[in-house]
Amino acid sequence: MLIDFFQTLRAARLKVSVTEYLALLEALQAGVIGPSVDDFYVLARTVLVKDETQFDKFDRAFSAYFKGVELLTDFTQDVPLEWLRKTLELELTPEQKAAIEKMGWDELMQTLKKRFEEQSARHEGGNRMIGTGGTSPFGAHGYNPQGVRIGQGGGRNKSAVKVWDQRAYRDYDDTKELGTRNIKVALRRLRRFAREGAEMELDLDGTIRGTAANAGWLDIRMQPERHNKVKVLLLMDVGGTMDEHVHRVEELFSAAKSEFKHLEFFYFHNCVYDFVWKNNRRRFSEKTATWDLLRTYNRDWKLVFVGDATMSPYEILQPGGSVEYNNEEPGAEWLQRLTHAFPHHAWINPEPQGVWGYRQSIAIVQQLVGQRMFPLTLAGLEGAMRLLSK
Repeated sequence: MLIDFFQTLRAARLKVSVTEYLALLEALQAGVIGPSVDDFYVLARTVLVKDETQFDKFDRAFSAYFKGVELLTDFTQDVPLEWLRKTLELELTPEQKAAIEKMGWDELMQTLKKRFEEQSARHEGGNRMIGTGGTSPFGAHGYNPQGVRIGQGGGRNKSAVKVWDQRAYRDYDDTKELGTRNIKVALRRLRRFAREGAEMELDLDGTIRGTAANAGWLDIRMQPERHNKVKVLLLMDVGGTMDEHVHRVEELFSAAKSEFKHLEFFYFHNCVYDFVWKNNRRRFSEKTATWDLLRTYNRDWKLVFVGDATMSPYEILQPGGSVEYNNEEPGAEWLQRLTHAFPHHAWINPEPQGVWGYRQSIAIVQQLVGQRMFPLTLAGLEGAMRLLSK
């Protein structure tokens, strides 16, 4: 029973033992869950996975085994599901798209509030109400150059300035095996070593010189161990458009954890605001205030942002511009505070450098970080590490 499922998990390099597999079978035989794939997912992950950093591997293996099961929880809350039922997906010509006018920030927020007050039924194919398949700035599966996405599984046009749904992000897997050592070699340019501490190691060169000077009598010399002194504060964008870059960012994350002894990491979404987090599954319950980063880590730390900087400009420049909550201060203020507190900083962007000039938000972020943005390529990493080592 479920032998193929067990083998799928092992093939995904999950450390699942036979004992844990038998415990899962006992739980099923005891009837602790009903005949539901969702319930089985929760039970299997609880019994089989002991390390939260392995949740992403488990999810991918589970999805592969059950042929595409991805969305296991419905996070839609206040908007009736019937309003968002997809029956068609709008396709417009470039000329038709250009003819659609976009609202300003204040008008957009005020109009959304008004729509909630006046709407009572589902709409489809329109240009005003909350619905699907139209040109309204509110809803899903349509087109608007600047709107609020509601009830859509993911971004399509990358033009939403707010996202109504609560989304679950996954932590980057820091055990990702690299297919090449090139990223590690590029990061190694930043490492600096110093002699310190009480632990001693053999000073081979000094021993040879001392023995030669002592007419061949062995003169063993010892010295303090060499320690990696570089301290790196890593802030990583997760979710949304970053889903396209998960594999490469996981490679970078894995390499950084192996190369830097003093590494602290946190997550953010699109732009840094007043809090960051360590665990994406508890990002709203276990926050770390950005002010605490500024107080805890001194100017000796190297600050590295990893993100595609692809978002609505409102998310950077506007109070309340975050797609997930109403931030009191714009993201630009927090980026300026961070870059001022950490003079040795760089931004690593996984988006191809050729598209940077077509993204207004990337240009804004580049300016805020003092043009210290580098592509997530070997040449880009070497350039970033060279800059941080100065």
